[in-house]
Amino acid sequence: MSTLTDRTAGPLARAAVTATSLWNDSADPDELRRSIGFGAVGATCNPVIAYTAIKRHPDVWVPRIRDLAVEHPTWGESQLGWAAVKQLSIEAAGLLEPAFEASGGRDGRLSIQTDPRLHRDTAALVEQAVEFSQLADNIIVKIPATAAGIAAMEEAAYRGVSINATLSFTVPQALAVGAALERAIDRREAQGLPDREFGHVVTIMGGRLDDWLKRWAADAGILTTPGVLDWAGIAALKRAYAMFIERGYRSRMLSAAFRSHLQFSELVGGDLVISPPFEWQQRINANAIAVDDHRIDAPVPDRILEELKGLSEFRRAYDPDGMSPGEFEHFGASRNTLRQFLDADAQLDALVRDVIVPAA
Repeated sequence: MSTLTDRTAGPLARAAVTATSLWNDSADPDELRRSIGFGAVGATCNPVIAYTAIKRHPDVWVPRIRDLAVEHPTWGESQLGWAAVKQLSIEAAGLLEPAFEASGGRDGRLSIQTDPRLHRDTAALVEQAVEFSQLADNIIVKIPATAAGIAAMEEAAYRGVSINATLSFTVPQALAVGAALERAIDRREAQGLPDREFGHVVTIMGGRLDDWLKRWAADAGILTTPGVLDWAGIAALKRAYAMFIERGYRSRMLSAAFRSHLQFSELVGGDLVISPPFEWQQRINANAIAVDDHRIDAPVPDRILEELKGLSEFRRAYDPDGMSPGEFEHFGASRNTLRQFLDADAQLDALVRDVIVPAA
């Protein structure tokens, strides 16, 4: 097994010369500019990230929100908040245009997530995805990997929207999304619609799978070997990646929700996207994490995988048929993450309220 020999560059730059793409897990323009310096060729956003970015820069966003309120005197907090998210996304998308052009649309994408309050409404998710896709040529739209969301992904992709699956933690979810995107591409081809590079990606939020299994095991009184549960998300990502190749899916896997450097180092060399938050990128480079250009092909150690397979909740996440689409939204990691997205949306409403209706 060979390793990259250029030790003068940081780990992220060394990984970037493999098939692996680095995206920044934030649309904050300041962070994204610095991440591009590390080799980032894309960025992701969700309600938590958008709220954090806007809250972090009140000098920028308070005046913008006030201006939006003046321009749209009938809009409420939610409309104004989402208008700010759109502005944030358009600005970040502009920073990625060079990578978008250089990759022919495969990278250089800025993810914007659909409103989490629409998570049960397939038609509404499709319409918002189409709307968001028109904000910039290099926009990619996040839709939750639930039964309703996967149906929305297929229809939106058929209509020409570039898709990033979110609220996704498991192999069965990733495979269901991959299959839906294949159907959408095939429908377009059958109808003679324009063929282009959509850059579809299918996320597994590996660290959030780890989080859920740790909570589930604790609640069940199950003791595991220390560190074993930190491999659950990696195992799911490696298996889904291998199955995407085996099935010839034209979308790529994306690793998100970092909890350790394993979500970088264990996936390098794969034709996939790694999307750590900027602070994780700094840590990876500062600690000179080893880069093996074929690490994606290394299996999870047998003793770790066997212990994980002894957990019924891990098997649901790891086995291709571990869950049906109707179960996706009820999986613990899905419920917890969706609640965080909904809470962040409510917090953004409250932030806007404080701007347009300040306390006396």
